Amino acid sequence: MGPASLQEERELGKESKEEMESYRYLLQAGFQLESTLQQVTVPVSMKEVGGYIEKQVAYLSGGRGEDSSVIITLPECSAFSDIPEEALAKVFTYLTLIPRTRQPGVKFIIILDRRLDTWASIKTALARIAASFPGNLHLVLVLRPTSFFHRTVTDIGFRFSQEDFMLKMPVVMLSSVTDLLRYIHENQLTSEFGGTLDYCHSDWIVLRTAIESFAVTVKDIAQMLQSFGTELAETALPDEAKVIEYLLESHTDKYRKLKDAIRSVSKEGRHLLSSLETTGEDDDSQWDMKLDWETVQRLLAQLRDMELAFDGFFEKHHLKLHQYLQLLRYEKSFQEMELCLEHLTAQERELPTSVNTLNEMEQALKKLDSLDSNTQEVVARAQIIILHGHQLSAGHHYAMALIMQRCNELRHHCDMLTAALKNKRTLLLQTHQLLLCLGQAQTWCDDAAYLLANQLVDRFQSKEGAQTALRDIEKLLEAAPSMLNSGVDILTMEYEAVITPQLQAQIGNMFEKHSTVQHMIQNRQACLRKLADKHVRPVQLVAPRPENPPRSKSPLFSPKHGDGLKFTFDLSLPGKRASRKSPNSRKIEVMHDYQESRSCMSYSLDGDDSPDLLKRHVMRELVETERIYVEELLSVLLGYRAEMDNPVLSGLLPPILRSKRDILFGNMPEIYNFHSRVFLQDLERCLEAPEAVGACFLQRKESFQMYENYCQNKPRSEALWRQFSDCSFFQECQKKLEHKLALDSYLLKPVQRLTKYQLLLKELIKYTTDCEGASELQGALTAMLDLLKSVNDSMHQIAITGYEGDICELGRVLMQGSFSVWISHKKGPTRMKELARFKPMQRHLFLYERALLLCKKREEHADGCDKMPSYSFKHCLKMTAVGITENVKGDVKKFEIWYSGREEVYVVQAPTVEVKMAWLNELRRILTNQQKLLRDEAYQHGQMVEHMQLSPSLSESKQQRVSVSSEDTESGRSSPDPQPHSPKHNRRSWPGAHHSVDICEGLEDWSGGRDPFHPSDTDEEVLVQLSPGRYRVLADCFHNGPDSIAIKCGDVIQLQCEDDRGRWLVKNLTLRQEGFIAAASLQLIIGDSSGQHSSRLGDPGNLKVRKLSSP
Repeated sequence: MGPASLQEERELGKESKEEMESYRYLLQAGFQLESTLQQVTVPVSMKEVGGYIEKQVAYLSGGRGEDSSVIITLPECSAFSDIPEEALAKVFTYLTLIPRTRQPGVKFIIILDRRLDTWASIKTALARIAASFPGNLHLVLVLRPTSFFHRTVTDIGFRFSQEDFMLKMPVVMLSSVTDLLRYIHENQLTSEFGGTLDYCHSDWIVLRTAIESFAVTVKDIAQMLQSFGTELAETALPDEAKVIEYLLESHTDKYRKLKDAIRSVSKEGRHLLSSLETTGEDDDSQWDMKLDWETVQRLLAQLRDMELAFDGFFEKHHLKLHQYLQLLRYEKSFQEMELCLEHLTAQERELPTSVNTLNEMEQALKKLDSLDSNTQEVVARAQIIILHGHQLSAGHHYAMALIMQRCNELRHHCDMLTAALKNKRTLLLQTHQLLLCLGQAQTWCDDAAYLLANQLVDRFQSKEGAQTALRDIEKLLEAAPSMLNSGVDILTMEYEAVITPQLQAQIGNMFEKHSTVQHMIQNRQACLRKLADKHVRPVQLVAPRPENPPRSKSPLFSPKHGDGLKFTFDLSLPGKRASRKSPNSRKIEVMHDYQESRSCMSYSLDGDDSPDLLKRHVMRELVETERIYVEELLSVLLGYRAEMDNPVLSGLLPPILRSKRDILFGNMPEIYNFHSRVFLQDLERCLEAPEAVGACFLQRKESFQMYENYCQNKPRSEALWRQFSDCSFFQECQKKLEHKLALDSYLLKPVQRLTKYQLLLKELIKYTTDCEGASELQGALTAMLDLLKSVNDSMHQIAITGYEGDICELGRVLMQGSFSVWISHKKGPTRMKELARFKPMQRHLFLYERALLLCKKREEHADGCDKMPSYSFKHCLKMTAVGITENVKGDVKKFEIWYSGREEVYVVQAPTVEVKMAWLNELRRILTNQQKLLRDEAYQHGQMVEHMQLSPSLSESKQQRVSVSSEDTESGRSSPDPQPHSPKHNRRSWPGAHHSVDICEGLEDWSGGRDPFHPSDTDEEVLVQLSPGRYRVLADCFHNGPDSIAIKCGDVIQLQCEDDRGRWLVKNLTLRQEGFIAAASLQLIIGDSSGQHSSRLGDPGNLKVRKLSSP
């Protein structure tokens, strides 16, 4: 587990004095309660003798005779002689134990009522009483028979047997009830003996049963409390936090159940006390009721004492477990933080303190800055752990000493690491200053040598020329670094802490060079002063060599002797190229309307047919066509797909086709299973109730989403079919199936069937008016139209090219359509180009749940086929940073979409006002939902947001806000002013009502036609033919695999070679890294250098570069 100190704290937690004291109190309270229960509990329970007590074989009326003897009454009982001896003994034992437990040594008086009996019965009863009665029998009072004959027989029989009975017990034979009053007062006798004592046998049984049940329950509760307390006391502290959490949860659950049981038994006891008090108030002579009340009261009080003792013990034990869990978690956090700090300390030790060049110094300072940033984050986390430790100590944690020790260790480690980094920074900065000084001195020496070497001798012959040369030298001396004025010893002493042998050698070489240059300067000054002081006539001097232009720096004094790298910029602008056409373009098409051999949409029946009859006709048509559809799917799956595994036909099937059958058939097996097993049966159940078919469609709405996958796979399936349509395998299968049409016609069946449903639903709605199920039919039609729209949108989506990320992460596609778009930016170079644009760009917009994609629609041609669109990705606007302006002055069909706080503004012109409103409604819904999510998130984090201003922030790492505004932007020309004004935004939240464009009979036509707005294509990008060379990158490209590299805007890269996977080996000359990048990505971030097309370097959206040099 943890260190030894943690083990010691665990042992201290086990031996908590307060907890042990609470446990002792619990045991003491339990012992007292158990002792009381032993005193008041009768060994024989009512359950054992309840049957005979209920028959009134004998009962305690509550009366008392002389000397407070307890009266037990044996009333007339015809079956007394039939009661077994054992049962009678238990009855007498039970009745005598009740008063004996309260008053030991009490005497008993038995009243034997035999007024309607015989002497034989009396004699038998007396004999059984003598044999079975267990108590101190003081007197037996017998009421003899009242009839003359039986009384005479009784007198005679008793006279002869009196001595036998008197030896065993005192027996008094009474003639009447009046004689009974001489022995017992009338208020101690019940009404049947002429007394006034109020007694109800059934009430007595209920009360005794309640008292005994309460005593048993109290005993069980006491045992459970004591057992649970012992379990808690003996529980060992585990080493794992999860086990402790489980113990805390299980103990708390058991504790709550016990508390509920205690509350229940306490309530039962209070109710019992209330019943006893009510009974005792009616008659003061009910002494046994008072004793029962005292017993119940004492049990309740002792149970309350035991509950309080257990609460105290459980609270302390629970606190101990909770604190130990806190200690484990704190120790874990401490250990993790110690590892982090040790790792940072190791990195700090690895940082060099002595470097010899400025390049090494820059690298060291970068590493130090990175390490310092990481250290600040870790230290901040350590401070939180320290603060948590102080909070635990302030809460009187039992391991306070260990926690404070850990806090001090963390604080000391953080201080040591911070001080070490600070000291290392000081040393590096001091070394950096020394290297800068050495570099300045070196540069000055080179400049001095350059100056002396370029001073021409012929110009010194005049006084003015000599004075000018002297002034140049004096200026040079004035610009000399201050460190050159100090000697080597002084400089060494000043930078003693950072000087290494290499630096010492550099200092020596620099001062030696300075001494040489200084000597040359002094000689030159002496000569020039002599020439300046003399007045000599001009003399034509012969130069030692021909006069040349000023020379470059002498390599003798240059610190670098290597040739510098030269960059030649090719500023020729590439011209616009025609967009490339793919020879294998895909046909993306969703067919909607189709004609079958027989029409199912026309129901012109002769006569006045009722709407119900017409509905049934439509319903039968729906079911019949559904059956045919299922049969056709089955024939395709069995006759084509399953036959691919037939070894007889394996020779006719190309091997590559066998592995691509999932592409050819898509998810047709899934569609068949759904229709054959589920949907067809649902439709058949609706034959007699056509109005219920709407609910059927709504119930299976989610299952129809499988058609979206099928339609998305359809272009791949068609391409595969065109490649292998002449295969003899398909011809043989078609021949066996006796199909008139080829397989491709049957592969189109799911698409055709999907479009057929909404036509049938429309017919059903036509004949269903104001009746049950009309709303469900309308909902089913809406659901199917939405599904068709979703399929259509997804078919457009799969034609998007050039998007690097995972398009599924953007969520579900909500809307798509073509628009005219003007774009304006805040950045200078981009703004100038946008100001020159008066014609709009044609863009196809895809609205997702999390982003808005702007693409360029391209019309490509296949061999002999219609135009087929594809969409080239241009921009991605995340919805968390998008805002909208609904109205733009000058055109009711325009609206604005602005991004990153109006850093980019897109003015969008819809083809119609209805399309504009549909898009605005959908955008408002998305932005409103984001606003609600932000409010909920702010509420969860406890932030009180008084007013939420809806504007997107410039950084997506901060909290994004949703922005919706209504603005009138002045626009007096065909393109909006790209320079944003400061309009008054009336920001408001919009309801999330969904407004979708109505889908008519057919899905959108994919054939390409020119837009009526005549958009401009001046933004057409130039896709270059990649070739080895050196380029400067104008856009970022991130990692896209384990062997890829990341490049940033401005980096210089060199393309080396292309592998068999279409990737280029790229060397980043700026960062000295090498890796692979996909050709598609390179075409987006580099451009051709040979054309005449301009490159906007300041626009991050323009992904082109200038070629630097060719290898």
